[in-house]
Amino acid sequence: MKDIINTRCGWAGTDELYIKYHDEEWGRLVTDDKTLFEFLVLESAQAGLAWITILRKREGYKKAFHHFDVEQVARMTSEDIEQLMQFDGIIRNRLKIKSTITNAKLFLTIQKEFGSFYNYILSFFPDKKPIINKFKSLSEIPVSSPESDAMSKDMKKRGFKFFGTTICYAYLQATGFINDHLTDCICRKNK
Repeated sequence: MKDIINTRCGWAGTDELYIKYHDEEWGRLVTDDKTLFEFLVLESAQAGLAWITILRKREGYKKAFHHFDVEQVARMTSEDIEQLMQFDGIIRNRLKIKSTITNAKLFLTIQKEFGSFYNYILSFFPDKKPIINKFKSLSEIPVSSPESDAMSKDMKKRGFKFFGTTICYAYLQATGFINDHLTDCICRKNK
């Protein structure tokens, strides 16, 4: 894969959906818990799959999981799980669907403990600030970091599912806590 394609990080390629996601969302700091929960749901669903698969089903996830209203998701039942197993708009994996509900309950617990999920995430970062990497090549970008290791370990201890260190690192990239736009990417140059 080329490092830069059409002035962007090469992973975005030429797919319009990927380009829009790359340009408008990926690597931009998210501070609101609703969006942080949305990405938690989507990144967990992505485990073992290509991210573009989840991006293409994003609207289905929004419909299936109450527009990512964490409190409503936390109240979902086994009947809801059975209905979602018949819904084409998402990946119909029973364990992932159940984990979304479990993760929603745990997300609420963290909000109570830390004041917000955003505060919880920052607690894993030096000086409580996001990291801006200065990578020139896609091959330099790691799949995990000390921050993702620590956060995923803590989340696992709390009972979160489908959120190992690699998924956690992707989550931190997506939500801008770790900015891995390459130094020659248009998104880096526009800042």
